[in-house]
Amino acid sequence: MAETPSSVDTISTFLPDIEKTPSLVDNVIDSQKYRNVPLPAPSQIQDNLTSSRKIAIATFLILCNSVLFLSFGSCMGGGFSIGASFGVHDPTTTAWIAASYPLTQGAFVLISGRIGAVYGHKNILFLGGVWWILWSMINGFCTTSIIPFSIARAMSGIGAAFVMPNIVAILGITFPPGRGRNLVLGFFGFGAPVGGTIGVLLIAVFIEWVQWRWFFFTIAILGGVLFGALWFVLPPENAVDKEGSVDWLGAFIGLTSLILFNFVWNQAPAVGWHTSYEIALLPVSIIGFICFAIWEHRFAKSPIMPLDIWTAPSFLALVLVVLFSIMSYGIALWYMVAWQQLVRQWSVFHFAIGLIPHAIFGGLAAPFAAWLIPRVAAQWIMAFGASFILLSSVLLVTMPAQQSYWAQVFPATILMALCPDFMFTAAQIVATNSVRRHEQGIAGSLISLLQLYGASIGLGFAGTVEANTNRGGMETLVGYRGALYFAIGLAVAALVIDVLFVRVPKDEREGWQHEEDMVMKSG
Repeated sequence: MAETPSSVDTISTFLPDIEKTPSLVDNVIDSQKYRNVPLPAPSQIQDNLTSSRKIAIATFLILCNSVLFLSFGSCMGGGFSIGASFGVHDPTTTAWIAASYPLTQGAFVLISGRIGAVYGHKNILFLGGVWWILWSMINGFCTTSIIPFSIARAMSGIGAAFVMPNIVAILGITFPPGRGRNLVLGFFGFGAPVGGTIGVLLIAVFIEWVQWRWFFFTIAILGGVLFGALWFVLPPENAVDKEGSVDWLGAFIGLTSLILFNFVWNQAPAVGWHTSYEIALLPVSIIGFICFAIWEHRFAKSPIMPLDIWTAPSFLALVLVVLFSIMSYGIALWYMVAWQQLVRQWSVFHFAIGLIPHAIFGGLAAPFAAWLIPRVAAQWIMAFGASFILLSSVLLVTMPAQQSYWAQVFPATILMALCPDFMFTAAQIVATNSVRRHEQGIAGSLISLLQLYGASIGLGFAGTVEANTNRGGMETLVGYRGALYFAIGLAVAALVIDVLFVRVPKDEREGWQHEEDMVMKSG
């Protein structure tokens, strides 16, 4: 077993303090790696904003992020009904309706933060917003087949990918480390449970009383209004790293590998692992990951991910904890939808009503997690998140086929809502506080990748388990339980890794003082 890093080592890695650890700072500043990297001065534009202007910016950024999750939640909750309208009733094929959007959103966030740093976070945010609005509108016209519908979903996911990390970057630049940033990122975090639940409720209304296609027209219009308002609220922007460059080759290798790996696992439950392209594409994607790592480590002049993040003793463990927990969360949510709608014959609308506690408790959990950051070490906050999804999955897997909503689904819905908020909020704050001001978008990309890509790839792994345990579709609940047991295993793994290997201290900083001190000393 690897030696657990001491709290002093971790504090030195994540929160370097000049007075307490001069040798660490001297080593960082004196290294050739950092001597040749210019540290841009903090943006005077953001620093001179009034408090009311900052509140307005944060409000519209949070609303724009939430509307992205309206789209995500709609196909998690309404996916089976939409699939039925295409004549598709196989859950393993229907999963593409839910998985295609987070697949591309999770993959493309790999590069969107870096592109924002070079070309302007505001510019890339609005470019992504326009793209998302366009393809959301196109989605409303894809009413005849699951294939064009899923392709349009994937294309809109690309737009969302260029929005989300750049929102995080603007928030991270506008609000320095401290209580203000923690609170804003906490409210930003509830976009997933609240926005997702509202998305389920809205799609249910359209399915029940109108047509589901009008949901996509509606969110496209809503997105246009919110992004338009944000355009007037945000101040002019100078790119934080406008002299930098984007590692386009690394981006191509990384994106191709992520998309192929996800496609293989989400397609396998429907076509089987004996299919020739499944056999070929899996090793190709793995080789791609290896090539990406080698390129980024040895040859890339401007790596997509800042390599100094990965030198933190706990950071790899933190990444695994977040990834496994979010995978478990996505699986539990999808199979709760399947159980309630396909086994217990709930309508989408009834399911949406039952999901309301998910929004309420998720909305409360995100700012509460942010409040805990300066009071409790982040690894314990993430341990709470892993424990919540573990308990939720246990409740779901032990349900009988038919049962009252209040017995197990209701408490599982509440516990499930707490996982992504505790995980995302804690990890996002740790990541943004671990990098310099001009790297905020890159940190946002990393955590967003884990959140979104994890939810999508988790469905692929779980679908494989389901397809191989349901006895050719004859034992539906046996397959569902197999997938949920897999979710339990992921949650247990996340909890064990977190307790044994993640060591992140309480973060009590206020302001940019640590970074500014490093800049002054380097000069």
